[in-house]
Amino acid sequence: MISRFHYITQDIPGYSHTELAEIACKNGVQWVQLRLKEVNYDLWLKTASETLEICKKYNARLIINDNVEVALKINADGVHLGAGDMSPEKARKILGYGPIIGATANTMDDIERLSQLEIDYIGLGPFRFTSTKKNLSPVLGMEGLKKISTSLKHNVPLVAIGGIKPEDVEEILSTGVHGIAVSSAINMAEDKGKVIKAFLDKLNIKN
Repeated sequence: MISRFHYITQDIPGYSHTELAEIACKNGVQWVQLRLKEVNYDLWLKTASETLEICKKYNARLIINDNVEVALKINADGVHLGAGDMSPEKARKILGYGPIIGATANTMDDIERLSQLEIDYIGLGPFRFTSTKKNLSPVLGMEGLKKISTSLKHNVPLVAIGGIKPEDVEEILSTGVHGIAVSSAINMAEDKGKVIKAFLDKLNIKN
């Protein structure tokens, strides 16, 4: 079952990725995507291993962003692959059929292509401008989400991503997408737990 709420770590001053994951899990998050950028393999492996232990403690799933090798090594719950990362076909051959594989899409053509592959969900975005992505695809907005969701011919769950705030959730869900993924709105907040609760409340997820 693909969660309707995906939390994504990011590089922010004063917090490690592991600390961010623990804050999220303590506040009811059940799906953590670990997203490290420009770090060596040893640090990736160390951070992922520590984060996996936290997720296990709170019975949450851990998805590794981009790094299939690390996901395989620590036996993570799955991987999320961006447009420029390893292909889902190759990742499936490496990981086998147990782990979750998610992929990023920006257009209907992306989704049609990905839907033919053995993936478990599609991250669709960006919903609006977000500073967490260096090479941002065209912003979709509410109309873009709605157009793609209603045109979808497959049953692959769509997870909206990109600059989403708690006040956006109800309208985003009305487009027909399965759920949302959030990073900066939580990570940059002074009271991260309060923002997480706001998202979970909007999604009717009990923490």
